[in-house]
Amino acid sequence: MKPWLRLKANGLQANRFLRLLAPFGIGLGCLGALQLSGVGEALDLLIYDTAVVLRPAPGRVPWPIRLIGLTEQDIRRFGWPMQDALLARAIDRLRADGVKAIGIDFYRDKGVEPGAALLRQRIRSHPEIVTIFNVAASIPSPPGTPTQQKSFNDLIVDADGVVRRDLLHVEGQPPDYVSLPLRLFELSKGDQTLRDQFKSAAMERSWLRSDSGGYRGQDAAGLQRMLPFYKPNSFPSWSIGDLLDGAIPPRELKGTIVLIGSRAASLRDNFHTPFTRFGNQANLATTDGVEIHAQRLASLFDLQAGGRFQMVALPAWLNHGLVLVALALGILIGERPKSFVRSAFLVLFAEVALLAASIGLLLVGFWVGISLPMAGLALMVVASWIRRAAVSQEHRRQFERLLGQTTSPAVAAELWNQRETLLTNGRFPGRELPLTMMLADTVRFSSVGEWMAPAELLDWINIGMEKFVEIINRNGGMVNKFTGDGFLAVFGAPLSVDACANAEAAVSAAREIQLAITGMMVELKDRGLPPIRLRIGICSGPVITGSMGGSSRMEYAVIGDAVNISARLESLSKERMGNDCRVLIASDTKDLLEEGRWRLDPWGPQSVKGREQPVDVYELESGEDPGVAQVP
Repeated sequence: MKPWLRLKANGLQANRFLRLLAPFGIGLGCLGALQLSGVGEALDLLIYDTAVVLRPAPGRVPWPIRLIGLTEQDIRRFGWPMQDALLARAIDRLRADGVKAIGIDFYRDKGVEPGAALLRQRIRSHPEIVTIFNVAASIPSPPGTPTQQKSFNDLIVDADGVVRRDLLHVEGQPPDYVSLPLRLFELSKGDQTLRDQFKSAAMERSWLRSDSGGYRGQDAAGLQRMLPFYKPNSFPSWSIGDLLDGAIPPRELKGTIVLIGSRAASLRDNFHTPFTRFGNQANLATTDGVEIHAQRLASLFDLQAGGRFQMVALPAWLNHGLVLVALALGILIGERPKSFVRSAFLVLFAEVALLAASIGLLLVGFWVGISLPMAGLALMVVASWIRRAAVSQEHRRQFERLLGQTTSPAVAAELWNQRETLLTNGRFPGRELPLTMMLADTVRFSSVGEWMAPAELLDWINIGMEKFVEIINRNGGMVNKFTGDGFLAVFGAPLSVDACANAEAAVSAAREIQLAITGMMVELKDRGLPPIRLRIGICSGPVITGSMGGSSRMEYAVIGDAVNISARLESLSKERMGNDCRVLIASDTKDLLEEGRWRLDPWGPQSVKGREQPVDVYELESGEDPGVAQVP
């Protein structure tokens, strides 16, 4: 092949390859856009919240954590901001009842008289009291608070306004930069054993990263993890009025950790959690900040007790691996099943299975991002369908180019079903098939053409050809080419059922053509046209089939001795015409026919041009055959 032709062919192959890959590239682009848009993360968070709500959790927390809340009734009774003197009384009452640690979730950087000095004195003199400061809002702790009694109460709120993560600790900061729950936990235990475990290999793997679980590029500064929520209102709780009135039994408070904070909706110290996300907004279904701190404190007890009831966001590499597996599975589902209906059923089953597996993992405490794998699977299936549709269109064009409209509907359907095995690079590769060839020629065509105009001559010959092609197609044959005033028909190509069936089909078609020509005589005579008469030669044998030609001109070629013999039989002894459609059959075909079905007149061995050995020839008698239907 010339270099420029080779380059052109390679360019065509490259373009075809790129066209077939384009749907997958578009699918990957859509997947990337889904990730960047934040829609994927939103879907993963929705699934996460649903699983948290469904996840079985204890109704009451087994740890010694109590809440004292400032309620709307307390505000009406004591006013707001609450006087420091009242807070000091509350602290005295709690200490008298034997609590281990007290967390004050009220900002007291500025005193509220009367009693500001009294409250500060209580804080300085009692190390079991922990106060708060807020880093984000730059609100300091009460003046004079010792470092070991300071803590930050900052909460991490996701972009959708829901608290799901817990910032346990920030390393490399001043000594007072300890979270409120961790400070209270260490005060109650009297040591920092748990904090020391944060650097262990086991704990290191549990900290959130920017792409852990279903998150996409989240700020993962500090030591963060998913907060394992107990059900709302799981902590024993009373109001400040109850505490000051002595209405709380001392046994309920002795040896516990008490958090004091706002539980009044009007103070707006409340947040959405996975539980409240699906709540009734008309009822302001949110969680108080002090209860969220209690949830965080309970999770520390759980962590020290062996990690029970934890939520672990699986690492990013596992998410990426799952996406790759889903992409491969999507391509497999889209490509392998031949039926699009079966493929659609499989993708639906796979999507449901992925979602169910994700929720199942969440119920036992493991969170993996599932929206991107599910989207990737669906996109790859759709890309495969588009690719297959494009290939199907290309194959259809190739079939039309290679075979034209010369096949019967049944053969065309079977060819289409087997297109992937029959075509190679847009061609029918060379194959040897046992076929039966039929070559026909119109008798005295040249003589008729002498007195008819070209257009009239074409119309006349087409009257017969239209019927002959229909008969050949109906019998499973294919008109391979027209030879001016005749045609070459093939029985068994490109699909060969078996040699006997091919021979029977060819002879059956020839018999119907005989009857059709007889039926056409009256019609042609009425129109003042000469009769159409044919000579047909039929021979069976192995034939090489395949595409012949180049990109600009290509046809389906049949090459073999049977083709040559059928042509020689058609032209054998042209003057010997006993009827209007003479059909000569070679012995190779006769030996394949059902014995006794056809009436054959032996001509004996005949010498044919191009062969040294004679051919045994039989003529198909044109008399009425009850086994063959007449064609009008």
